[in-house]
Amino acid sequence: MAGAKTVGIISKPDVPAAEKIVPGLLRFLEERGVAARYDQQTAAYAGRSDGLSREEVPQDCEFVVVLGGDGTLLAAARAVAARQIPIFGVNLGALGFLSAINVDELYPELERALRNEHRIGHRRMIRCEVQRGDQTLAVLEALNDVVITRRATAHMIDLDVSVDQHFVCSYKADGVVVCTPTGSTAYSLSAGGPIMFPTVSAFAITPICPHMLTNRPVIVPDTVLIRIRCLAADDRAYLSVDGWSEMPLNFGDRVLCRASENMVKLIRPPRLLYFDVLRQKLKWGER
Repeated sequence: MAGAKTVGIISKPDVPAAEKIVPGLLRFLEERGVAARYDQQTAAYAGRSDGLSREEVPQDCEFVVVLGGDGTLLAAARAVAARQIPIFGVNLGALGFLSAINVDELYPELERALRNEHRIGHRRMIRCEVQRGDQTLAVLEALNDVVITRRATAHMIDLDVSVDQHFVCSYKADGVVVCTPTGSTAYSLSAGGPIMFPTVSAFAITPICPHMLTNRPVIVPDTVLIRIRCLAADDRAYLSVDGWSEMPLNFGDRVLCRASENMVKLIRPPRLLYFDVLRQKLKWGER
């Protein structure tokens, strides 16, 4: 199989390390005859003015290099998911569950990816529809999670949750997280949710600080439709999708969550397995 001819680059803003990495990365690609398409932030790091919007970067690319943390990778996932282009995530942040490639591994792993010798992990996304009356207000997709939570100044909110035609619970809580296996190590984990292996075909429904301590996280198959009905007063609750979209909800609004048709492809170092990542990031003890 022929090697990569065009690579995209998306960078996180305000990262001093990127000012040194980006010029070297562009030289590395140019020396190997690989064209680069990059966003405006990457262009700024390189002292150039030909940057593209993030949505334009993936066009005609074999894969996209993401320089930053998990937040930058989640933003990139929204741009590339429908194109089925792999993401090469380089961790310039603090934690980096998704951006598993460290800076000192950048060039060896990139050389491998350019030769199409990389390993790819496939991650299912979640699709979210917001309905008000007989109208669909928004259709959004997330790699990590869909969150309904209270406004900072509001009291606990009431949410009715159903799975397919089965009523689950009326939650009185600070909110509810519906996460994918990928997102199980994000907000859901902080709220007491379970860690799910990335290839498990499931979602977790995790209440945030519930009034009833017997309200526990629930794992359901990703073949179901999860319905959440907002019973909070208008503008007392809002919807967040992968931490970026804050949409106010009204009383009676419905949020429908189901498996997306889109998969995100993550390029992974061949030697790094999922439990290795958990041990490193969560500081689990070694044998």
